[in-house]
Amino acid sequence: MTTEKRTTPTLKERRLATLRRTGLADRHRLPLEKPTAAYFWIWIIVISFVMLGLVMVLSSSSVTSLHSGSSAWGMFVRQSAWAAAGALAMWAAYALPYESWHSSRILMPVVLSVVAMNVFVILTGALVHGARAWLDVGPFRMQPSEFMKLAVVLFCANLLSHRHRSVKITSIVLWPVLAAMGVTAGLCAAQKDYGGSLIFAGIVLFMMVIAGLPARQLWATTIGVGALGALVLTFATNASARMLAFMHLDATKEDSGYQVYQSLLSIANGGWSGTGIGSGTSKWGYVPLAYSDFIFSVIAEELGLFGTLMVVGGFMALVVFGIQVALSAPDTHGAFIAGGITSWFGIQAFVNIGGVVGILPMTGLTLPFLSYGGSSLIASMAGAGLLLNVARDVKSSK
Repeated sequence: MTTEKRTTPTLKERRLATLRRTGLADRHRLPLEKPTAAYFWIWIIVISFVMLGLVMVLSSSSVTSLHSGSSAWGMFVRQSAWAAAGALAMWAAYALPYESWHSSRILMPVVLSVVAMNVFVILTGALVHGARAWLDVGPFRMQPSEFMKLAVVLFCANLLSHRHRSVKITSIVLWPVLAAMGVTAGLCAAQKDYGGSLIFAGIVLFMMVIAGLPARQLWATTIGVGALGALVLTFATNASARMLAFMHLDATKEDSGYQVYQSLLSIANGGWSGTGIGSGTSKWGYVPLAYSDFIFSVIAEELGLFGTLMVVGGFMALVVFGIQVALSAPDTHGAFIAGGITSWFGIQAFVNIGGVVGILPMTGLTLPFLSYGGSSLIASMAGAGLLLNVARDVKSSK
């Protein structure tokens, strides 16, 4: 007669049994399985970009800070403080289950508050570099449109995940999504932040593609956005001259094309190996806003081909991993969130770098995670937290 040896279930086994019995195992897969490689690579890329950004902000801003009578470390210290605030925002976006944004009771107050802040900026905001896009809050200056990027992704993800089965019905999907595009891009245009308008149009259009809207609707939207953009630039003479200067750099290098022309000289000066961190010439006043919009030219000059490939390749990898997360997300809501954030990072990086190297119009956009600026850094890190929130539940196919 044989007797079976009975063992007491381990804590892990009891926990698994409880989750399976209650039906929660599929919704809480992170504690049960190891996340995919995309999850870890997104962490690595974002952290590497933030650290590189801190170093390059210090290198590119020290001379400007000294000329203004402040400490050479001033902008670096502020950027470090904003990186710490961004880390908190990233943790909050990562820790709060993204399913929470499926509730209109949570989402709509946030969306309406961000929209109201942008309206308030139009009425009372500070005019900086020709755009009224900044709001002074005590000793700090913030750009609410950066946080509106998060809001529009969450709003469209919520709407499309609820209505994705009705994409052919224009009144249910197309018109509400176009309204979101029109409000966000229109608010940026009213602030004379035309680069921001382009990003909002790109984010929403890409999310429409993910949702599978009919091709005729996508083409009509693309043509309509292009026509509106051309119309706006027709009346915005100064912005039009600055944005289109890249087409005639030799003729405009003394005025509207000065920044782009000087950035190209800085990139050429870096060559293959770079001049070394802190040894570049662009920050000596040759390239205005070298620590912000044109930080890519400083990276290319001081780190050479290695720095260029690191940044370009890093953003390309971030987009690839973001798309993987969107395609493998456990639900449509997570897929739309991941797709929207990925499109935000990819489009903005492409437009910024393209403008700096002279192949696209210069729109005054920051380079996510790298450029100087608290609003951009905090919003970008919060967006990365949301992307990781979705990525942690993604599992590789077996």
